[in-house]
Amino acid sequence: MLKVGVIGVGTVGTSVVKILKNNADIITARAGQEISVISGVVNNLDKERGVDIKLSKDPMDIINDPNIDVVVELMGGVEGPFEVVKAALAKGKSVVTANKALLAYHRYELQELAGDIAFEYEASVAGGIPIINALRDGLSANHIESIKGIMNGTCNYMLTKMMNEGVDFQPILDEAQALGYAEADPTFDIGGFDAAHKLLILASIAYGIDAKPEDILIEGIENITQEDISFAKEFGYVIKLLTIAKKTGNEVELRTHPALVKADEMIAKIDGVMNGVSVIGDMVGETLYYGPGAGGDATASAVVANIIDIARSDKHSPMLGFKTPLEEGLKLKSKAEIVSKYYLRMGVEDKPGVLSSVTKMFADHDISIETVLQRPCEKENANLLFATHEAVEKNIQSIIAELSAASFVITAPTMIRIEA
Repeated sequence: MLKVGVIGVGTVGTSVVKILKNNADIITARAGQEISVISGVVNNLDKERGVDIKLSKDPMDIINDPNIDVVVELMGGVEGPFEVVKAALAKGKSVVTANKALLAYHRYELQELAGDIAFEYEASVAGGIPIINALRDGLSANHIESIKGIMNGTCNYMLTKMMNEGVDFQPILDEAQALGYAEADPTFDIGGFDAAHKLLILASIAYGIDAKPEDILIEGIENITQEDISFAKEFGYVIKLLTIAKKTGNEVELRTHPALVKADEMIAKIDGVMNGVSVIGDMVGETLYYGPGAGGDATASAVVANIIDIARSDKHSPMLGFKTPLEEGLKLKSKAEIVSKYYLRMGVEDKPGVLSSVTKMFADHDISIETVLQRPCEKENANLLFATHEAVEKNIQSIIAELSAASFVITAPTMIRIEA
């Protein structure tokens, strides 16, 4: 029998315990042995969990228990879980985690510590979608050309509602919080950080790139308005919070931000709280992975799948990343050098000469305009909306700074990248 301890018996942890109990027959058949959760750790012992296991408040009770074979870490946070997982590995215990923030910062240290000890983390990215196993195993014969994903259900739910129902940002955020899709402090989700952590994990497997969140481009959806939605619809786009990894030459760009995506692309059709990841390999072409990216049962399903893998064989290469890039000379592309198409919106004084001044500024920054629209707003003011041809990120940031300081600009420019 494989004996499991769960550190963090919350929504996901409770579901892990219940799945292992309720589906014990099929799990035993697939694992080759019985799997049983024998203890768990919680913050509040007085709260009813609905599980029949021994509970305590101290993670060391599980780590020091010689009967525990597998430690499931579902605490949340970074440094606290890091210390707990290190202690578990030092005891020779296999580890399963769903903690993307932990892996975004400490995946390489944990790989060193784990050695030949099983360390699994499928649930850390896109919940119940087996994207990590797809990259690590199913696509291992391919050079990965790009990864493009919708990996935050909160943002996808909000943007879908904004696109389909004309709802403004704040009311739909309030609704998402009421439904439990968004936290009381939603910054981690709507600011793009949750999705960025997941991107870094996938990029480690695909490219062997050692990057931290601070090294990559991360933007959220806070500034999206119905003006942007209207522009997107008029030109056949939808707006999604995308995570993007793309290899060009010997450089890999990693970025998470809202993007205008052509409405007929497969990734554009993923709506609501669902997640989807598109991977292009040099041999297989494009493959798309779709499913629930969060929720107790979906995430727990991935956790249990990892426990079953460990039950089959307790010797697994952790594959949390690689000590060196997979291809010689491969490096992280500077954020300033990323090339994309761009959409910009700004409020300006509606008077002669303003549009020509703005277009001259674009030319001065070596940015070519593909489309320009003018929309009336308040008296004597107008909204200008631009779509550019491909431009360099540093030039876009430079013109945004110059436009923000211009006397005729009433509201500072808002920018969204166009993912063609």
